[in-house]
Amino acid sequence: MFTDERMAGSGDMGLLNRRSVLFGSAAALGALTLGGCATVDNSEAMALYGPVDDKRFKIPAVDISKVDPKYYRKRVRYPSKEAAGTIVVDPANYYVYRIEGDGDATRYGANVGRQGFLWSGDAYVGRKGEWATWTPPKEMIKRQPEAAAYAKGMPGGLDNPLGARTLYLYQKGRYTLYTIYASSAPETIGTNLTSGCTGLLTQDMIDLYNKTPVNTKVVVLPA
Repeated sequence: MFTDERMAGSGDMGLLNRRSVLFGSAAALGALTLGGCATVDNSEAMALYGPVDDKRFKIPAVDISKVDPKYYRKRVRYPSKEAAGTIVVDPANYYVYRIEGDGDATRYGANVGRQGFLWSGDAYVGRKGEWATWTPPKEMIKRQPEAAAYAKGMPGGLDNPLGARTLYLYQKGRYTLYTIYASSAPETIGTNLTSGCTGLLTQDMIDLYNKTPVNTKVVVLPA
């Protein structure tokens, strides 16, 4: 997902809804209706993914029936040479890890970029955003002319493509146009549908965001 810091959402997006922004085409939208071991029972999952009263907006509970339990947030063994706090994106397995140290990590289920929008390498969190405004870049408007309706920016909100929290990835002082963002579409976790960005369930993204300062290292593994 090509994005910039001017990202946000409103109640009715007309021709261009939240999912079409994220996934880039009507065909991708159609795919949303298709379609490890469970280690967290429903009561625990409901506690993790219940409603959140988040200052500006009331975030609804996640419909956990649409999420494979293997993608629930979990503390796991994940030996790594990376320092505690580092974020590791594993698009091949639809996970994001926060390294906790001593061979442990917090693991989150994710959606990732579709073919043609995947990338890998080292980056860092150059800036952070809460309920950020979203403006489609020129590349997206060229692919999706309907996105031009938001050329001057879409205010933050529940329907905004970036959702409640956003981590913007940078390399060598420049914004890469990729983010880790909050997704309100639980059925997309474990799929390749975005235009390159990585989405976590909103409650997971808030958890990661609160633990992640600017300049945190991010490692994106090959798909």
